Amino acid sequence: MALMITDECINCDVCEPECPNGAISQGDEIYEINPELCTECVGHYDEPQCVEVCPVDCIPKDPDHEETEEELMEKYERITA
Repeated sequence: MALMITDECINCDVCEPECPNGAISQGDEIYEINPELCTECVGHYDEPQCVEVCPVDCIPKDPDHEETEEELMEKYERITA
């Protein structure tokens, strides 16, 4: 399951540089996560790095993009191939 950034985002800019897949970018009002690139850091780290550094806890799992650990690993392999 990809992650998403909620309206509680304060645009602090700490999440974007932490994403190893380049899935996070500045949106019109808040940062956004591209679900096609988000692997929840599977393949890179044990925990999603954006969640680890977010000071306001506004990065939950995106219920519209459910994926298994195996699917996230396959996405990681496609992205990094």
